[in-house]
Amino acid sequence: MKYLITGLGNIGFEYAETRHNIGFDVLDVFAVKHGLLFESDRLADKAVCKFKGRTLILIKPTTYMNLSGRAVKYWMDKEHIPVENTLTIHDDLAFALDTLKIRSGGSDGGHNGLKSIQESIGTTEYAKLRFGIGNQFPKGRQAEFVLGRWKDEEIPLVNVKVEASVKIIESFASIGLSRTMNLFNHIKYHTHQDHPTS
Repeated sequence: MKYLITGLGNIGFEYAETRHNIGFDVLDVFAVKHGLLFESDRLADKAVCKFKGRTLILIKPTTYMNLSGRAVKYWMDKEHIPVENTLTIHDDLAFALDTLKIRSGGSDGGHNGLKSIQESIGTTEYAKLRFGIGNQFPKGRQAEFVLGRWKDEEIPLVNVKVEASVKIIESFASIGLSRTMNLFNHIKYHTHQDHPTS
């Protein structure tokens, strides 16, 4: 069985390690854990992971954020992957930094990458891993905030959540969306504990 795991971000050094690129960062850590290398391919950098009898196609679209849907649609079609076997990782202003949520459906929340995917595949009913980044910015400074880099004091918590995101991807591919939601969606993440708390 095949799965398409998409991490959203923008290509280019100037966007590296910004809040908006957390999808790229999660897939990079996943790739290191599983000994994968990304290679340049059609509309995306791509890696393939064999995991518990499943094949995970990991893509980091090279289209820039606003056209991410082109890459998702292309690889879904090429690999014959149904929408229920797709997972998209993205930054989310609606959640605080201590929160990760996996769910299907919902609006794009003003996220241009999600808007592009929705338009390209014709539905909002696909799984999303929403990586909370908070919304601590002055009025009118949203773009500057999401395209900015993490504060030093945020990085330890970001790293904890990236590691958790890798586990969520593995869970999604092995036991499905519903059970993964039940396992992970109640957790609030912290940096000074051995285990996150519910």
